[in-house]
Amino acid sequence: MSKHTAHGHTHAHAHAHRTEDLDWDTVGPSLEEEAELSRPQYEAAARWIAELPEAQHVRRVLDVGSGPGVVSCLLAEVFPAAEIVAVDGTPALLERTRARAERHGLGERVRTVHAELPKDLGKLGEADLIWAGNSLHHIGDQRGLLAGFAGLLRPGGVVALLEGGLAARQLPRDIGIGRPGLEARLDALHADRFEDMRAGLPDSTREIEDWSALLTAVGLAPQGTRSFLLDLPAPLTGVARDRTVTEFARRREAFADRLTAEDAATLDRLLEPGAPEGLGLRPDLFLLSARTVHLARREPVAAG
Repeated sequence: MSKHTAHGHTHAHAHAHRTEDLDWDTVGPSLEEEAELSRPQYEAAARWIAELPEAQHVRRVLDVGSGPGVVSCLLAEVFPAAEIVAVDGTPALLERTRARAERHGLGERVRTVHAELPKDLGKLGEADLIWAGNSLHHIGDQRGLLAGFAGLLRPGGVVALLEGGLAARQLPRDIGIGRPGLEARLDALHADRFEDMRAGLPDSTREIEDWSALLTAVGLAPQGTRSFLLDLPAPLTGVARDRTVTEFARRREAFADRLTAEDAATLDRLLEPGAPEGLGLRPDLFLLSARTVHLARREPVAAG
């Protein structure tokens, strides 16, 4: 399983791509940039977990759906006594993880496992912490995989499930061109495409997305839910602005057959290089998003 096969951190990628269609020499660096941009959220979430009483016993961490390894290396920094196992279904991304770990002096503590979940669950081994960042929704039977995670946890171990949150906002409701509310309509198109993706997964099962209830149902004890904000105010600069332009270009391509003519024209104007009202220059561009983390623990074995 790779959460990046067709769906990146921003939750706005097209779901129509297949892994074999992607140029990983291009996609890999792009995914790293996206993850680096969200690093403050991931780091805050990881440090929240590290403050739990159970964290002192963390010696082995599974980063499920690890992509290019930005979070894997972050987890190695936050849990310095732990082995980090990056788990992904895309060999090219695992190569990037290994290279990143070496660059950061973490090569001896970050290792990789190529696995397609759920069928390769048995390859992963036990863990004290399972970090599943925006990856569970790529599995048809989400409850079944959570049950598998519960079986891998050592007593007292924790699952950190990153699902939900709030879609990114990058523009005012009224941007002065086209019909106001463009981003809300793009979110609606994304929701439809996301549902199509879910419906097409093997063993796809509809679940109420009450993650605490699902974690309880597989025998784990919920330990809390928190959301972590990324707030980059206008005017957006540097990599953040470049990533936003790239993201809107993806949406223009992905939703081409579902956009109204007016919204397609608005996106074309936003993406026009050098245009004063375009994303490359407009002063009101910002980035605001929230990622939600749900924690659950396997209860320790009671003392005899």
